[in-house]
Parts: sequence; structure tokens; C-alpha cells
Amino acid sequence: MLSKRVVAAARGSGRPLLACKSGTPKAAVLSSAWRTTGTYVLRSQFHSTHLLQDEVVKVPTMAESISEGTLKAWKKRVGEHVEEDEEIASIETDKASRAIDVSVNAPKAGKITELLAEEESTVTVGQDLFKYEPGAAGEAPSEKPSEEPKPQETPREEPKPSETPKEEPKPAETPKKEEPSKPSPPPPPPPKPAAKESTEKPEKPPAPKIPGSRNETRVKMSRMRLRIAERLKESQNTAASLTTFNEIDMSALMQMRKRFKDQVLKEHEVKLGFMSAFAKASCLALKEIPAANASIEEDEIVYRDYVDLSVAVATPRGLVTPVVRNAEQMGFIEIEREIAALGKKARDGKLSIEDMAGGTFTISNGGVFGSLFGTPIINVPQAAVLGMHTIKERPVVVNGEIVVRPVMVVALTYDHRLLDGREAVTFLVKVRDYIEDPVKMLL
Repeated sequence: MLSKRVVAAARGSGRPLLACKSGTPKAAVLSSAWRTTGTYVLRSQFHSTHLLQDEVVKVPTMAESISEGTLKAWKKRVGEHVEEDEEIASIETDKASRAIDVSVNAPKAGKITELLAEEESTVTVGQDLFKYEPGAAGEAPSEKPSEEPKPQETPREEPKPSETPKEEPKPAETPKKEEPSKPSPPPPPPPKPAAKESTEKPEKPPAPKIPGSRNETRVKMSRMRLRIAERLKESQNTAASLTTFNEIDMSALMQMRKRFKDQVLKEHEVKLGFMSAFAKASCLALKEIPAANASIEEDEIVYRDYVDLSVAVATPRGLVTPVVRNAEQMGFIEIEREIAALGKKARDGKLSIEDMAGGTFTISNGGVFGSLFGTPIINVPQAAVLGMHTIKERPVVVNGEIVVRPVMVVALTYDHRLLDGREAVTFLVKVRDYIEDPVKMLL
């Protein structure tokens, strides 16, 4: 590494450098541009990139009140080239008691030179995460890791047939003359079996053992699974949970969906489902029962005139609840579009902290998995959660006649500290009335 003094002298002279022939130690030609205060420097192989140093990238500030996270995966390895703003690592953290993935990207293009943390380790904000050399060209990522060459096995030489020692032939034995056998006395008659033994059945052979294993596998819980477990237990310990049920005749809503789904898909490129109808019905019912949209903060009850709807989405890593903001201002199509976008981000692991924060009321649809009915758990500090279930054809009585109708069982789990039974049942009845006559929601 050249000193700052020498580099400054070389840049300030303004005169070209004289080249020296390589291969002869004493053949270098001194340049006047490199002579300063009696100090002489021989020019050797030098490039401006030698002045570049590795830069250290630290764990970024992720969100307010978050100081640490779990390094889930390295997206790049040492020696690989990275482009500017390309993802290098993924850190799993939590905000508002929800697990969130944060991406760490390269500030400039360059080459990864060192990774300073292990996967599944805890990293803190400001900690050194990795080093990279800006502007350097790295290796292209290989699709498959190179396998170490296996040592060649020297084949054993089989002994040739000619080398096999031959056995000496044995002399033939002289046959002995057989002597006439003496007459043997007649054998005694066999004893008669006892009567008890004749009645006993022969013992069966032991049954063969069924091949199998009794292995156990231990896997460390992910940060998301730990947070889900903590949240569920917190809900049980905090809220005075109670669940009420009702049945909904889905005939009218199914007919409306069948009539308009193709048109909506063609004009808006959105699939019209049942979730938007239940979301709209819930928003209208929450206006009439504001306690179902409230929360308890210390010794106060907070009522809201807006609805931030948390929609439960199942992902390979666990259940998440992204939030549809100001759902009360949206129509069917806007709600479906927003739910579809959040669902895709959730399944792709692209949800941000802003997508998960907040939420005043939750809808969970266990019917997509075939659930007949169940009792959903409150997403604290919210006051209630609506559970949708599968649709089954059942015999029902309509105007004194037994007819077959598609029926869904819905459940409302609510915090009895905020809602009385009358309010909870009234809320669920209003949701039922809107779904059974969906035209009311368009007025």
C-alpha cells in the first residue's frame, strides 16, 4: 500500500511516469515526478483498484423498538458478484408481536469478501454483517455446489485361473466287502399318546415383527413460530373469550357471485369471492356495534370510526394477518383486489412491517381447508374475530316446507370485557342478514 505522501507527490507533479523494464532488478528508471524531499520511489506494478478497501455493511435500522433479529438466510456467498440494491441477506424480526422479514441489500455493485454472521444466529442493529469490495468482479453463482473428487479406487486384481493351485488327486478308496448283517430283534411297539396330548393344538409360530422405525427429530422453532405461540397464549391469558355461532343461507350470495364473477374478472382482472362480501358485511355491522371494533388500553376503551381489517392468510411458515386499511370505504372489487395483493405478498414472504401493523377486527376463513365450524382465537388487543367455515347443503325449513340450501356456520369469538352477549349476538345476526340479502350492502 502506497503512503498518502507518495501518492500526493505523484498526483501533484503533473509529469508522466517513466516505465521500467521488468525482469532486471536494477533496470528501473527513476522518474522526476516521483522524487520529493530526497525520497526516491521505484514504480512497480500498480493499479488504482489497489487503493480500494473492503467496505463493511452493518445490520440496518429496521423499525421503531426493534433492536435485534434472526439471520434467516444468506442469499450470496463469499466471492460472488452482487449488483447494486441486490438482496444479500434476510433477517427475521418482529414488530407489533408479528414476525417480519427484512431484506439487507448491497449499497453498490461489487464482490462479497466475508460473511460476519452465521445463519439462524441473532444479530443486532448496527452489528457488522458482511464485507464487500465495491466495483470488483466476482464469480457467477454456481447452480450446484462443486462436489469434491472422490479418490479413485484401485481395482483388485483377481487371481488368474492358471495361478490357482491344483489339488492333488486322492487315491481311490478300495471298497470294503459287506458282511452279512445279523438279524436284529423286532423293535418294541410305540407308546400310545395320552388322551390329553391328543386334544392340544400345535403351537403357532411367533408373528413376524413389522419392519419400521421410532425416530424422533428435533427442529428449532423459528422466530415466527415462537411469536405465534406467544401471541396465542397471550390471547388466552388476557381476553375473556367467548364464542357465539349462527347459520347463514348462502343461496343469494352464491347466485350473485355466479352472475357477476365472469364480468368482474374480465373488466377488473379480479376474482370475485365470498371474502369481500363478509368483509363488507362486517364493516357495516361494526358501525352499528362499535364495541366490536374497539380495544382496551390500560383503563380506557378506544373506539374507532374506521376499520382496519386483518385478514388471516396461511403461509408455509405459519399464519399471518396482513391489514386492509380503511376497509369501510371500499367496495367489493377494491376489497378483493387488496386481499389478493396482500395474500400474494404473504405467500411470497414479501410482507413489510407496515402491511402487518395495526388492525381493528379480524376475519379468518377456515372453510377453505374444509372446517365445518370452530372457535377462532382473538387477535389481541382487538375485541373480536369472525370465523367463516365451509358451505354444506342441508335440509332447512322455508315457509313451512323442507328444502335443501347451502349453509355456512359462522362464529364470532369476542372479548367479554368489551362486548356483552347481546351485542355479540346482534353483530353476528346483522352479518347474517347482509349475506342472505347482499343487495342491502349496495344501498
